Amino acid sequence: MKDALEIAYHVIDEEIKAITQLRAAINENFEKAVHLILSRPGRVIVTGLGKSGAIGRKLAATLASTGTASYFLHASEGLHGDLGIVHKDDVIICLSKSGNTDELNYLLPVFKRLRVPIISITSNLESVLAKHSSVVLNLGVKEEACPHDLSPTSSTTAMLVLGDALAIALLEKRNFSKEDFAFLHPAGSLGKRLLVHVDDIMEKGDLVPHVPLKSNMKEAVLEMAAKRGICMIVDEELHILGVITTGDLNRLVERTEQFFDIPVKEVMTKKPKVIQTNTLAYTAYNKMEQYRIIAMPVINEEKKLCGVIHLHDIMRAGIF
Repeated sequence: MKDALEIAYHVIDEEIKAITQLRAAINENFEKAVHLILSRPGRVIVTGLGKSGAIGRKLAATLASTGTASYFLHASEGLHGDLGIVHKDDVIICLSKSGNTDELNYLLPVFKRLRVPIISITSNLESVLAKHSSVVLNLGVKEEACPHDLSPTSSTTAMLVLGDALAIALLEKRNFSKEDFAFLHPAGSLGKRLLVHVDDIMEKGDLVPHVPLKSNMKEAVLEMAAKRGICMIVDEELHILGVITTGDLNRLVERTEQFFDIPVKEVMTKKPKVIQTNTLAYTAYNKMEQYRIIAMPVINEEKKLCGVIHLHDIMRAGIF
């Protein structure tokens, strides 16, 4: 009897073979399917049964999250009233390895009556499903990874890959951007990375620590203590001339304990790292990591100080 590891290697090898067979089977019909979906004003209705239905549900979700309006219709539920979701402007994607699933084939006359085009994903090009389809996408899978060639394994892997290829082709054809993706995923960390800007989470107004160039270190330290450990040195128009951080303060204390009367201009970093208000907070985080700092002054289009962003502001926003 084979050991578990040997079985695992065999299954993986068989599913890799299925994907290789899929790549060889794919042809100009794939482009026809993409163009057909793009040409229709309605949604993509994905349907299937059993394991194919599970892959279909995932495909519908992937399409919806990448800019193609879609809905999953369970083949059995479609026979009991859910067909009402199908409109004449839609496109149907049917998933079935055999192409002869009874419940799915019962739906075909209804789709035809509604004049809704059908894209089939199947390994049987002579099946009922294939013969009723406007476009047939051949899976090319000859056998399953299951030793009895019964349990859907290799075929569902190929369906998953083909569905992903279809979704990404549509994404690119629609010029679906990172910002579009973020708009559809506003609550997730990926969406927040692409939607949250520095201006959305920075400290503003009276919470921004700053002192004029004529100040001494006592005034700067008091400002830092009241407003989160950094102090910007500014001119009368709020242009940033320098920054004093807790690191600067620690190095100063190591040199002398009598530092309150020292002018800030003798301690400040004169070319600090700054960031603009319209920058993504995710970019601000990367810059902080790059420069090994925990806070950055924020400037507006006129290059004037208007805020400060801290590392924990970004973390609290849920971007990571």
